Amino acid sequence: MADTLLDIRNLRIEATVYPPGEPPRTATIVDDVSLTLEKGRVLGLIGESGAGKSTIGLSPMGYGRGGVRITGGEVILNGRNILQQDKNGIRKLRGREVCYVAQSAAAAFNPAQRLMDQVVESSLKHGVANRAEAEKRAIALFKRLSLPDPENIGRRYPHQVSGGQVQRIMTVMALCPEPDLIIFDEPTTALDVTTQIDVLAAIKDAIRDTGVAALYITHDLAVVAQIADEIMVLRNGKMVERGTTRQIIKEPKQAYTQALVSVHDIEHQEKQPTAKPILSVKNVTAAYGNGIVKVLKNVSVDIHPGQTLAVVGESGSGKSTLARTITGLLPPLQGEIIFNGQKLSYQLTDRSKDDLRQLQMIYQMADVAMNPRHTVGTIIGRPLTFYFGLRGAEREKRVKELLEEIEMGTGFIDRYPAELSGGQKQRVCIARALAAKPNLIICDEVTSALDPLVANGILKLLLDLQKIEQVAYLFITHDLTTVKSIADSIAVMHHGELVRYGSKSQVLTPPFDDYTDLLLSSVPELEIGWLETAIAGRKMAGAGN
Repeated sequence: MADTLLDIRNLRIEATVYPPGEPPRTATIVDDVSLTLEKGRVLGLIGESGAGKSTIGLSPMGYGRGGVRITGGEVILNGRNILQQDKNGIRKLRGREVCYVAQSAAAAFNPAQRLMDQVVESSLKHGVANRAEAEKRAIALFKRLSLPDPENIGRRYPHQVSGGQVQRIMTVMALCPEPDLIIFDEPTTALDVTTQIDVLAAIKDAIRDTGVAALYITHDLAVVAQIADEIMVLRNGKMVERGTTRQIIKEPKQAYTQALVSVHDIEHQEKQPTAKPILSVKNVTAAYGNGIVKVLKNVSVDIHPGQTLAVVGESGSGKSTLARTITGLLPPLQGEIIFNGQKLSYQLTDRSKDDLRQLQMIYQMADVAMNPRHTVGTIIGRPLTFYFGLRGAEREKRVKELLEEIEMGTGFIDRYPAELSGGQKQRVCIARALAAKPNLIICDEVTSALDPLVANGILKLLLDLQKIEQVAYLFITHDLTTVKSIADSIAVMHHGELVRYGSKSQVLTPPFDDYTDLLLSSVPELEIGWLETAIAGRKMAGAGN
């Protein structure tokens, strides 16, 4: 077609993998994928980790991460097969015809250079404009993306702006040289929902106003539904289905796509407390910097046996600090923590071995929470030896029981973390926590790094285990969809304070305070046009104030 900007034909991409204890081998990570993209259109690439989304998305830049290599097919941009371009040709292409917006913009900026210097660099390097012209265009884009103080924000350094602002500034950097194609690689995944909605709206407006084409990579179908004209669903390096956004959402044809669309259908009926709290946080205040910066302010919550308290709020709200205080990693300035009817020592080192056993924690990033040199059996078995003295056949028997309990099976006992998927790694971390037979497990954003289908499986597993083990959870998250799926009670935190607290039905029933209302209204829904409705609602609320 005359308006075709990008034409990927029969793309095949391979990588060398290094299984523990085995010789290196070649793995196909993208297998015979084809797509076209017209000027001014947005194609969403969606699928779980390992689906090939980012690998395909980066191919128009002639780039492959970590030893990945394109071994077949064509990538035609503006009528040229970029796979036939030499290094000089690729350099001319990147940052001019095609630009990239990363998931973590903060990590993509040089902290030692001012923002404006980095925003205009590509325009200057490719001769698109002189310095004055490039800065003028950047300031116009700052305004278009609703950045504060657009005339002067470019003078700041990356650490002097918020996460949402630096993500929008990276979008400006991509738009500044007036490219034909922008690749958005999970640009809002790391943001809180209240920030995400602003960045999404800014990106959508920028795409519409400039007429740039875009590949939008994400695992969140509700997000991509607000941006894309069409969606391609990927799995294991192959295309599952492609269609208009409306068709994919309303009439998905393939079973995998249907599962993605219905991924949030967990119904958890809240339980009423039937016993005294297993944990009571009473009027706790905590601070960093020798007590100067207060991050928890007079917080009081209860957790009951066999139930889940979800602690929700944006980054900086005090959620994780509350967990650090409970676990003894950050002694509070005032208040007390009652566990199993006894006051817990403030310092972790002063707590008894049984206190440590009964209060376990599962971390957000399973990758860094396990020793990569230990097998699954060793990882799960260590708390069995430490707390109960189990060894040999007795320990192995219990490890296998725990593997069955987390629905992985005994065949994983000799595998290493590198041989597991993201969801499997998190399941092993759950089994390790359960091995101690705790009364309470703190779950710190345990599904936020996982794809929706995998996260859904983890949530179902946690609910099933709670019924079996009668373990209580303190579930820290910024995802209100997750909260609705798993919580019995909810604590909403903002700037270190508890702004709303009670049973799930109480907290999620209006009237709401302003902050809870903002959180609830910022959760993307799988409806075309939701973003515009949400932004309009915010403007009306602001006008009402």
